Amino acid sequence: MAPTRELAEQIQADIKRLAHFTRLRSATVYGGVGLAPQVEQLRGKADIIVACPGRLLDHIRRGHTNLGAIEVLVIDEADQMFDMGFFPDIRTILDHLPRRRQTLLFSATMPPPIRRLADEVLQKPMLVQVGRTAPADTVRHTLFPVPRPLKTAMLIELLSRTAVASVLVFTRTKHRTKHLSEKLCRAGYRSACLQGNLSQSRRQAALEGFRSGKFQILVATDIAARGIDISRLSHVVNYDMPDTPEAYIHRTGRTGRMLRKGEAFTLTTDEDAAMVKAIRGMVPGSLETRTLEGFNYTVRDSAFSPQR
Repeated sequence: MAPTRELAEQIQADIKRLAHFTRLRSATVYGGVGLAPQVEQLRGKADIIVACPGRLLDHIRRGHTNLGAIEVLVIDEADQMFDMGFFPDIRTILDHLPRRRQTLLFSATMPPPIRRLADEVLQKPMLVQVGRTAPADTVRHTLFPVPRPLKTAMLIELLSRTAVASVLVFTRTKHRTKHLSEKLCRAGYRSACLQGNLSQSRRQAALEGFRSGKFQILVATDIAARGIDISRLSHVVNYDMPDTPEAYIHRTGRTGRMLRKGEAFTLTTDEDAAMVKAIRGMVPGSLETRTLEGFNYTVRDSAFSPQR
């Protein structure tokens, strides 16, 4: 089980590569697309099912699948699924699984709700911890204080002054994602957006276009912050400050991967002071604050103002 369609598709692609010379069959199950093709896959006796909890529970309730023969359950990105409200669905799905099974739970952080879930679903578990929740050493972190109405102008100015290969820009809302991507296109950048209101085909096209280089910039909500692997991503920009320090770690962790160098730019306003302080506690001594020489910090240009 995975929290987002994008992560489910990425896992499915890896399974296909790994199982290429075997007879293993896999199926993906998630919302935003029709039920019928998924029913056909489920009834085709798939060996591996990669599913988002809500749609899988829908299939179970409709009688489209029987999970009584499941031998291994993998719960991926458990903390994100908790944040997205999936735990009630997961607990219901567990009632349809055999009690004798192997269960693996993966989580970037282990807050109390995740520990309680682990105690519920795992028997005599072994804890394997790799590293700690902290930014990658390969990422340089920079804060750019700016008045809220000038955030878009600041972003465009930053892009014009920086040698960027590919840029992932995070915003807080779906509407702002769309509007910001449109403004970047008007500024001459090859930009696409990724957010929950798009159809699955458009979400997949945006992600694949970004991976292939068709789009230089992808403006996204936090659905792109976890698990999604995009090679050679040179920059992450927090257009909007994330809600938690952990979310900052996950966002900026999209760059600086595979020992490559990466940069994380964060546009901050006076309202972000508390979160900046919290992030500094997780990035001790390496969070630089900069201003842009020659940038007009006083002009209020409505053409660049963030919307909604």
